[in-house]
Amino acid sequence: MKRDEGRRNSADNSLGDHEIVDLILSGQSGLYRVLIERHEKKVFAMGRGFFHNRDEARDFTQEVFLKAFHALPRFERRSSFSTWLFRIAYNQAVNGKRGLKEYVSLATGDDAAGREAVSSDMPERDLLKKNIKEAVRTAVRELPEKYRICIDLSFFYELTYEEIARMTAIPINTVKSHVLRAKRILREKLSAIGGVYET
Repeated sequence: MKRDEGRRNSADNSLGDHEIVDLILSGQSGLYRVLIERHEKKVFAMGRGFFHNRDEARDFTQEVFLKAFHALPRFERRSSFSTWLFRIAYNQAVNGKRGLKEYVSLATGDDAAGREAVSSDMPERDLLKKNIKEAVRTAVRELPEKYRICIDLSFFYELTYEEIARMTAIPINTVKSHVLRAKRILREKLSAIGGVYET
């Protein structure tokens, strides 16, 4: 029985998101779990950025996937499923928080990776990693607050400028200028750190 389930799960995971959506709409609603497994980490991360609380972020994630499930018949495939899903998540979060004022970038969040200790066997490498993480946080903090979401959507969610503009209703030229500015700041700061630790 477990072997059959393993084969079925493997087959499910070989399908693209759009194929799975078609199967769900044809009656195989159980396949929605595959889409949840593929995308829940990023939806949860967005929830953490807005709500700053794990329990609220979990509730947010469940609400987003429930809303997306009911909206599947209206998914027009003009974008990837993930982009469509993130748009639902973004709108849900903004409506829930009444705007972007309290959004915290993934790069500046208080996560476990940002607090990792320096190990005893590779202290120089660990210190470099720690400094790079801090450089990323500093660079993002220097950007105008309401545009930090653009940086996350580009860097962490890998959306195009056009997709970000459609999702956030921010003009595409503004999205592009702030993403490029962030990249320039990051390059400068990481280059400076690299110079300090060159061997």
